[in-house]
Amino acid sequence: MNTSTHPLHVGIVACEPSGDVLGDGIITALRELVPNAVFEGVGGSRMTDNGCFSLYPMERLSVMGFTEVIGRLPALLSMRRELRNHFIQTPPDIFIGIDAPDFNLPLEKALKRAGIRTLHYVSPAVWAWRRYRVRKVAKSADCLLTLFPFEEQFYQEQPLAVECVGHPLADKLADTADPLAAREHLGLEKKRPIAALLPGSRVSEVRQLARPFIEAAAWCYERRPDLKFVVPLANDACRSAFEKSLKRSRKVLPIVLLNGQSLEAMAAADAVLLASGTATLECLMLKRPMVVAYRMSALSFRIARSLLTTEYFSLPNLLAGRPLVTELIQEEVTTERLGRQLMKLLENRQYAEEMCAVFSTIHEELRRDASRTVAARVLKMTGRTNHAAA
Repeated sequence: MNTSTHPLHVGIVACEPSGDVLGDGIITALRELVPNAVFEGVGGSRMTDNGCFSLYPMERLSVMGFTEVIGRLPALLSMRRELRNHFIQTPPDIFIGIDAPDFNLPLEKALKRAGIRTLHYVSPAVWAWRRYRVRKVAKSADCLLTLFPFEEQFYQEQPLAVECVGHPLADKLADTADPLAAREHLGLEKKRPIAALLPGSRVSEVRQLARPFIEAAAWCYERRPDLKFVVPLANDACRSAFEKSLKRSRKVLPIVLLNGQSLEAMAAADAVLLASGTATLECLMLKRPMVVAYRMSALSFRIARSLLTTEYFSLPNLLAGRPLVTELIQEEVTTERLGRQLMKLLENRQYAEEMCAVFSTIHEELRRDASRTVAARVLKMTGRTNHAAA
């Protein structure tokens, strides 16, 4: 088929908010090169606002944890089957699966067998657990684009095109954040010490971490009465869950709850206590010292621990290749441990500044114009290199 005579048709599936952000970047970058490109699949508000037709609400695919998936499994399998049938019946020029390997890789494999080009964006965490997925990725995708340089090595022996494109956040965020400007934007005092608490972007995470974060904040407040806390919540459900935990704790704290605005909250803070995930990468690029914590259901944790093959679970430590930030997981997530580590960041400025200096180096390594690099790879795979203005 002559690629210059029909619009570029892209199938694309993102299953969670971080994937929605990545997908939005791809769509924007591709539209700069191919203005009439058509996008359909599954995406959140960012992708749909950017013109992607979502066959399902993304929230129906967003689920975390081993045990948490079980109750949703029939619905998830049904949606994947329907997506497979849809794309086989109306084949896109390329299918892009963004992260969510357990959902996207089997879909990609089926589409690849049907003769559709497949690209997987974001490597599964093969460096942490289930390393056999390296082979699964190679069987499912024609190309893998990774966010982090250290991930490429795991695929060296596979018949798969692999390229590190860096992280879009590294391109988006400035070298240095302006804490005073962030405080002014949020209406916070400019001279008062501030700690940001980010208990996760999913309700399940907030339910696990809100109480210990609140108690750790109270522990710190007893020792630093001048301290103030800011808590950005991802959505109404997360805010409601946090408010219920705050009410049950009966703690009286100088605390400000925000709807979203996590970047501004972290930029405004002197120290950050947060759940493991994409927010840790944002915090790194904002050059804010952090303590990372995580909790999940007991059964999910037992399964995860049996599969874990890495020393670290937080992105800053994985990228640094050493224990740069304090990680606390499961039973380690206690009031005193969280509180002591948060106070250390607030009171030992040399420790905090040395941490942030390493963050600056990592930030620069990840700045590779990611979304445009992905778009260039898509055009190459679809034979559109010479028809970017089509």
